[in-house]
Amino acid sequence: MEGDKMRLQGLLQPLQENDKFITAINSIKNRRFPINIAGLSESGKSYIIDGIFNEIDNSLVVVTHNELEAKNLYEDLSLYSTNVYFLPIREVVFYNVDAISGDLRWARLKVIKEILNNKDKKIIVTSVDAITALYTPRQKYLNYSITIKNGDEVDLKDISKKLIECGYERVEVVEGKGEFSFRGGILDVFPPTAVYPYRIELFGDEIDSIRTFNIESQRSIEKVKSIEIFPAKEVIVDEEAKKSANDKMISELDSIIEKSNNKNNDQVDKIKRIINKNLEMLNETSTFETVDSYLPFFYEDMESLFDYLDGYTFIIDDLKRCEGKIQSIYYEFNENYLAFLQRGDILPSQNKLLIDKEELFIKLERTDVITLSPFDSKSDILFPITSIELNQITSNNYNGQLDLLIEDIKTRKSKGFRTLILAGTRTRGERLVKTLRERDVESVYKDQVDNIELGQAVVTFGNLIKGFEYPDLKVCVISDKEVFGEAKKSLPKKTNKKKGVGKITSFAELKPGDYVVHANHGIGVFKGIKQIDIAGNTRDYLDIVYDKGDKLYVPVDQLDLVQKYIGSEGKTPKINKLGSNDWQKAKAKVRKSINEIAEDLVKLYAARATLKGYKYSKDTEWQMQFEDEFPYEETPDQLTSLEEIKHDMESDKPMDRLLCGDVGYGKTEVAIRAAFKAVMDGKQVAFLVPTTILAEQHYKNLKKRFSDFPVKIDMISRFRTAKQQKATLQALKEGNVDILIGTHRLVSKDISFKDLGLLIVDEEQRFGVAQKEKIKSLKKNVDVLTLSATPIPRTLHMSLTGVRDISVIETPPEERYPIQTYVVEQNDQLIRDAILREVGREGQVYFVYNRVESIQGMANYIRELVPECKVGIIHGQMTEKELEAEMINFMQKEYDVLVCTTIIETGIDIPNVNTMIVNNADKMGLSQLYQLRGRVGRSNKIAYAYFMYTKDKVLTEVAEKRLKALKDFTELGSGFKIAMRDLEIRGAGNMMGSSQHGHMAAIGYDLYCRMLEDTVKLIKGEIEQEPIETTVDIKIDAYIPSSYIEDEIQKIEVYKKIAAIENMNDYNDIKEELEDRYSVVPEAVYNLMDIAYIKSLAKVILIEEIKENQKEVRFKFQKGYKNINKIYEVLLKKYKDKVVLYFGDTPFFAVRINSLKKEELLNFYKELLKELIENSRKK
Repeated sequence: MEGDKMRLQGLLQPLQENDKFITAINSIKNRRFPINIAGLSESGKSYIIDGIFNEIDNSLVVVTHNELEAKNLYEDLSLYSTNVYFLPIREVVFYNVDAISGDLRWARLKVIKEILNNKDKKIIVTSVDAITALYTPRQKYLNYSITIKNGDEVDLKDISKKLIECGYERVEVVEGKGEFSFRGGILDVFPPTAVYPYRIELFGDEIDSIRTFNIESQRSIEKVKSIEIFPAKEVIVDEEAKKSANDKMISELDSIIEKSNNKNNDQVDKIKRIINKNLEMLNETSTFETVDSYLPFFYEDMESLFDYLDGYTFIIDDLKRCEGKIQSIYYEFNENYLAFLQRGDILPSQNKLLIDKEELFIKLERTDVITLSPFDSKSDILFPITSIELNQITSNNYNGQLDLLIEDIKTRKSKGFRTLILAGTRTRGERLVKTLRERDVESVYKDQVDNIELGQAVVTFGNLIKGFEYPDLKVCVISDKEVFGEAKKSLPKKTNKKKGVGKITSFAELKPGDYVVHANHGIGVFKGIKQIDIAGNTRDYLDIVYDKGDKLYVPVDQLDLVQKYIGSEGKTPKINKLGSNDWQKAKAKVRKSINEIAEDLVKLYAARATLKGYKYSKDTEWQMQFEDEFPYEETPDQLTSLEEIKHDMESDKPMDRLLCGDVGYGKTEVAIRAAFKAVMDGKQVAFLVPTTILAEQHYKNLKKRFSDFPVKIDMISRFRTAKQQKATLQALKEGNVDILIGTHRLVSKDISFKDLGLLIVDEEQRFGVAQKEKIKSLKKNVDVLTLSATPIPRTLHMSLTGVRDISVIETPPEERYPIQTYVVEQNDQLIRDAILREVGREGQVYFVYNRVESIQGMANYIRELVPECKVGIIHGQMTEKELEAEMINFMQKEYDVLVCTTIIETGIDIPNVNTMIVNNADKMGLSQLYQLRGRVGRSNKIAYAYFMYTKDKVLTEVAEKRLKALKDFTELGSGFKIAMRDLEIRGAGNMMGSSQHGHMAAIGYDLYCRMLEDTVKLIKGEIEQEPIETTVDIKIDAYIPSSYIEDEIQKIEVYKKIAAIENMNDYNDIKEELEDRYSVVPEAVYNLMDIAYIKSLAKVILIEEIKENQKEVRFKFQKGYKNINKIYEVLLKKYKDKVVLYFGDTPFFAVRINSLKKEELLNFYKELLKELIENSRKK
């Protein structure tokens, strides 16, 4: 740690030599507390805090008056040291919530683990709320911190019991933190404090190996020697705690029932219902959703943060405000508590969640406290024994205006100040030194700032929120945000995500009861896997039921013919009749339409390829500089997409690329870089957007992004007067505008560019047909980049290879803060609290209500609920003008709450909206909720999303499923996958045109993609005929035993993977995966894999069927097979005594079984087929 701490030694030195500071440090060493340091503000505080941290032996805890302050201080302190941790507050939730997302809990558990691990000294930053709360006794965490290492003897039964007690959930497949699964001799577990989950494999009772694995592919990444498992919940429920909670809850409930003398039934019924549900969950699973608010029932003696932070020195930032906040925390808690108690939501003892207020102040007086105050003011508590005042100024923001910055640096140098300039990243720093030198300001770049001379300016990497100066110390720090306007976060390079990634599989999980599509028989209902013995050989079959109850048994090696049916959202397909020709008709119809589309696409593509376009030159020095100024770390996908786009621009073919990626995945940045490249070659760029508001937004972003470069950006839209527009058009003609942003006004007749080089179209799916035609005429041989927010499914993307150039951005950017998501019953109190909390921190709220006809009533209802807030309305039936006006009012904070329909899912960034309440969330599609939720959490505050539903007396099964999905959804896991499916299908529709929607619904999405791919290949002449289906029927045990994989869903998934084997690589890949996830592969599974491989070989030489009779195995070719003579030649030459040849319309040859040993058969077939393939290719 030493090296890290000393990196800014030169900055700290003047402080360490300052008399006032030395006085303070001596008081600390002689324990003359409380100590007050006055005169500090904003980022200047972190300098003093780190100064103290370096001089003393204890750890520090810094307490601020609200969470945002804490977060900022934490980020500032991270400049000086890596041993800084931020502890988010645990909110008391009295509502009867169905699900709460876990992100903040994982963050807290990480810090708790750090606090309990007493090795290094550290700084904990938190807000005052955290010190008012009570916690689980530390000893419980220590009892449940399990270290496991290679070679240990363990009892897995015992471990799984412990895991459940400390808050882990047992699942079939581990997909998120706090889960574990247990199958055969393999335990998978994902501790909340780990980056990757662990897979622990046993040999008998001894641990054989421990490895990390990837959640997506479930494949191992690397071996580790030992791991630490830490609790996954903050209430640890051992037997004793469970019994205590059970008894106390029952006795408090009984006394409520007794007191009520059976009057006032509603409240009593409610609390009875809630407590019984919680108790039932507690006894089954050792936890329940709102367990945190029942803490007092579990432990006799709870502990406070003072117990956890024993021996720490406390620093209280802005004591006066903290004191005020403490008063209001207790006041609000009691108000809340009484209201909920009266309504029958909670039990009396839930008021013991906070430490007693008087006791809190006593404890504070007893600790070693340093208070920081902005001016020398006295508080009623913690009266200081030592008081010092430092003189500090928070510097002003230059917003990237270099001249002001240079003036200031010159002034400071002449006054003999030591100036440190933070540049975010190293490259930026080195460039800044050059820039300053060009403007006659000498500075030097240092990674290790060992010292700063008087009158010297030093540049280094790092970030601070604001700059500051201490005139008495002659020290001044200029923050990266002031120099560059935006901060470039050098995020820690993420551990390689690509490790352990398996093949992307297009199929969704198959579950019994799902609709499935069989390529030859149509749509039926999947009932499950059946094991059938035929003549002593065991096989697994899929049981599919068709119309009138007809059954079809499909051998698992033909699973590649069966896909889950995915049509349009929420519609159920018609089940086909076995053996009727309806299905063949439907398929033929779709095939015809696909043919037309594919032909058009291929023609279009070929025509474009013959056009000559402009060939851009390679990247310039400026381009590098421009790209460097992007304030965030690029995702790998962003970089690949950009590579592809630049490659297109540098070739002489006109570019026509589609860039897909979810809202907020950074498509705009990629487009902006392409635009910059075009401008560098003296070309003009047109940026076409669907709405005026988006135009406005892009305009602002681009202005800001291009501020350091002489690039002229203008916009043409309804916000501009006729006169302004005219001037813009004139400038455009003369070439004095480099980038023009606008709505479809851009494509009208009177607009002419001097030299248009690149057209960027944003959100193509929102333009009408006529507009699209106009755009097309603009772009005969101009490079075109189209951005789309509906993700294009990977499968469709693959089948369009060579017809449309597509770049996909799949990785979301680093989420700064998770969105706290709640699934909860509709209730007025909650709506009011949520709105007030957001407005209380100066934010705004979306209230999503999806019925236009009664939206006015809803808005009035909210006005009554929160009379202190201003409420606006937006919905899809307003004209675009009205919409825009209201939206702008909202952006300018005229309203606190916007009641709106889902119209907001496409689009506009308002960083100030960080709470969203969705009414009747269970009635919306998951993809909608997913996109809606993406509209909040776009700034540095923690965002909240409340998905509400109305409790029906009877929940329909569908609604129940929806809720379950919503709950999963709070952890971006499986819910996310479903949402992606929904979105992808929309995307597919947009991509192929709406006429194709019906066809996709008719035969299911997967089969559609498959047919499309084959057709494209056929038309382009890459294959001679459509691939054939081969069936293999060999008498041998080929199935997955239940002792190997028990869970049916996983079993089907593995069957699918095996059925899709196409070559030896696939074969080995699956073998590795099976050994990794389920240990040693059994004989029967190897046989299954061999059959799949044999089948893939047979396909190549058009063998349609391989079937075993009593004496021989017949290999039957496709009718009218042309190449038969060549094949038979080989057979006669090499295998004369083993095979019999048959000629005729459908030729076949047979292998005599008795000529070979049984265990050699499969290998013999493989070698034989490979030999045939080799020879049939020779001319």
